[in-house]
Amino acid sequence: MNKKQAQSEQTKGKIAAAARALFAQKGYKATSIEEIVEATECSKGNIYYHFKSKESLFLYLLDEWDLEWEQKWKEQEARYQSSTEKLHAIADLLVLDDFNHPLTKAADEFFNQEKSNEVERRITEMMARHLRFNQRLIQEGIDRGEFASDYPVEHLAVIMESLLFGLNQLSRRTYRMDEAIALYRTAVDVMLNGIAQRE
Repeated sequence: MNKKQAQSEQTKGKIAAAARALFAQKGYKATSIEEIVEATECSKGNIYYHFKSKESLFLYLLDEWDLEWEQKWKEQEARYQSSTEKLHAIADLLVLDDFNHPLTKAADEFFNQEKSNEVERRITEMMARHLRFNQRLIQEGIDRGEFASDYPVEHLAVIMESLLFGLNQLSRRTYRMDEAIALYRTAVDVMLNGIAQRE
């Protein structure tokens, strides 16, 4: 990377950091490009050089959040021996992240109001990344003999994502964090064991 590219990346990082702080403080809708200009001391043209819109900037921050979460998980994954332990640990980490991340409220607001093709495309990309993550984890459990292979891994990955997404939407509005952790852990157990009576 040459000096010009390094400076460009530094400016992009500065814009993203300032915008993240503003979105966390004020929410998505109430944060204007003008406020980001003021916070960064960059021109509007410079901001639009790096991010074509406020929406694009926020999507960039959501991607960063997703990648930060994956990094946190990679740092913790080796602590757990079984795939079942990993699923419970993922549930805990998701709750802690959702309850504590500075962009959680702004993200709720964003997804409830923004419906452009760019948003849909980026959500689809993010979802595909989540499904690949789920598939790897479930396949690992099957390969180790912990999980049955009665169902297609692709289906199980979608079911797991749907379960976690639904819990995310409901738990922060209804439960305290400790209750949400217990709920997520129950959901993992139900996914793994079902609720049907066993003979």
